[in-house]
Amino acid sequence: MRAKKSPSLISPTGIIKLMTHAMMGAALGLIFGLALVLSNPAVANLLNHGGDSAAAVFVVTLVTTFAIGATLTGVVFIITENKEF
Repeated sequence: MRAKKSPSLISPTGIIKLMTHAMMGAALGLIFGLALVLSNPAVANLLNHGGDSAAAVFVVTLVTTFAIGATLTGVVFIITENKEF
């Protein structure tokens, strides 16, 4: 009989994997924001007239959204990686 493996998400390796996914999501959020500002002049105009807080809210919203999405995707990847199909 096999010994039970501990869940990979709770181990230090799992946490490092999740942090890596979150950092990749944050980087993708920054790249997407830059591409959006460069490709759509209306967004750049809104950020110019909105002041410093508008730019900060724009960046934080995109980075947080992409980081959370990438972390949740990482959770799914780690869980399915442990199952043997």
